[in-house]
Amino acid sequence: MKIQQICARLAGLAVFRSLLEDPVVAAYGRLAKALAQGAGLQAVCQAAGEMEALLFAQDTDDLSEYILAAVLECENICARQAARGALAPGLKKALEGELDFLEQLSALSLDGLLEAAGLEDSRREELAFLPRWEAHPTGLAAAYTDRLGQMGRRGYGMFARHHVFMLGDEGKLAPVRHPDPQRLEDLPGYEREREKIIANTKALLAGLPANNVLLYGDAGTGKSSAVKAIANEYASQGLRLVEVKKNQLYLLPDLMDKLAANPLKFILFIDDLSFASNDDNFAALKAILEGSAGGRAANLAVYATSNRRHLVKETLSDRTGDDLHEADTRQELLSLSARFGLIVTFQRPDKALYSQILLQLAKQYQIPMPSDLLITRGEAFAIRAGGRSPRAARQFIEQCRAGMV
Repeated sequence: MKIQQICARLAGLAVFRSLLEDPVVAAYGRLAKALAQGAGLQAVCQAAGEMEALLFAQDTDDLSEYILAAVLECENICARQAARGALAPGLKKALEGELDFLEQLSALSLDGLLEAAGLEDSRREELAFLPRWEAHPTGLAAAYTDRLGQMGRRGYGMFARHHVFMLGDEGKLAPVRHPDPQRLEDLPGYEREREKIIANTKALLAGLPANNVLLYGDAGTGKSSAVKAIANEYASQGLRLVEVKKNQLYLLPDLMDKLAANPLKFILFIDDLSFASNDDNFAALKAILEGSAGGRAANLAVYATSNRRHLVKETLSDRTGDDLHEADTRQELLSLSARFGLIVTFQRPDKALYSQILLQLAKQYQIPMPSDLLITRGEAFAIRAGGRSPRAARQFIEQCRAGMV
């Protein structure tokens, strides 16, 4: 390809137009444009230096692999349509043409780009001091065709790069770049309770009817850890976790509409859920769980944790007020937890379960302490920590590992 053709094809990207917003690809375009316009030595060097600095900032000097990853993760109309079925003929033709161009582009070295610009040997020698990026064939077109068939598990855009997200105050999703690495095998005890949640999650992933889940129980029993570990366990099968704060519940209907068309499956995670009796978010959650006109999308489920079986805080004065239909009001408050199709209870462990958790964690952390001594000291630690719990057990074992016990 000649340099003018490279510039024209870049400018004319339609399916992969969002690639032009990628900083490295945008800088590549500026470099190609400078060469096409016959810019002077300083302008070309500045454009090349800027582009290469941006590439190196991504911890790589391999432009081919960088463009391949950007193409595979690009959110576009073809990715969305492929997730729902076959591509329209016109889109398929446009996709094939752009993939062919991007495959050629990704394999082009700096020297190849200078040659495409028709630079004389003397000018190319003047640019010999510039760093050279790695460039090689990647099979980009075939790799993207294969990825289209995996959209239900791999996703596209930021959903291909990350599996845990936070909902911002503007209603936009932000990826969690370093999520809690908790794994199911790292959580001793409560296997029976977690199995119910895992079975529900597998149903969600299989496209079967899945319940909204309330994980209720004492503090420190591993409710939140269970949800995060399940999200990590099944991320490769197309599961994504979106953490939502209680005061953001009013944003959920719009978010659910946007996620409904996504081929992936989503857990909307609300941690430490409870309401005051006059909390406006109470009605918002009721509508989300059940009863809204639009219904709930099949690829979404709400998982909430709470230390309260009845999610709405109620005082004695609430029962002695001037409400003429006080019984109906009380039933409305109590009905919220019933809207979760699955309620899993995490009770504070007894001595036998607590000892089992201690011993399994000690094995994980390779604590050489004799079992009897470990249990005795672990019990004493739990008393000081306010009672037995998996959290107290882990804190004790971590202190043992650090040599503090």
